[in-house]
Amino acid sequence: MNSKFVLSQAEVSQILAAARAEAQANQWAVSIAVVDDGGHPLALERLDGAAPISAYIATEKARTSALGRRESKGYEDMVNGGRHAFLSAPLLTSLEGGVPITVDGQVIGAVGVSGVKAGEDAQVAKAAAQSLGTTSA
Repeated sequence: MNSKFVLSQAEVSQILAAARAEAQANQWAVSIAVVDDGGHPLALERLDGAAPISAYIATEKARTSALGRRESKGYEDMVNGGRHAFLSAPLLTSLEGGVPITVDGQVIGAVGVSGVKAGEDAQVAKAAAQSLGTTSA
């Protein structure tokens, strides 16, 4: 029988705090979503000033990263590279800003961030994912 790591509520709180700190240090109004390895929501935080739509987009970025086991930017790169079929893939958002949380090579969840430029969203998500001392894929 296999066993796997899972995110506890304490770790989810730590991830949110790291994302919030990174965003606030740069004065970025973003939404932050944390999901489990199946893309199911564990937490969502919309910082003051973040657009309401950013909460939805952050969640979809996190879900995409968890289910795809990679950064959501990979799908954006595929679409920009001419693989337009990915635009119609279910449960995927082809936008940068979703980052998987990996422990011992196993994806245990993901962080999605939305509200500023794509690279800035990814910067916040990566800071959050790395806050556990784990690796992001």
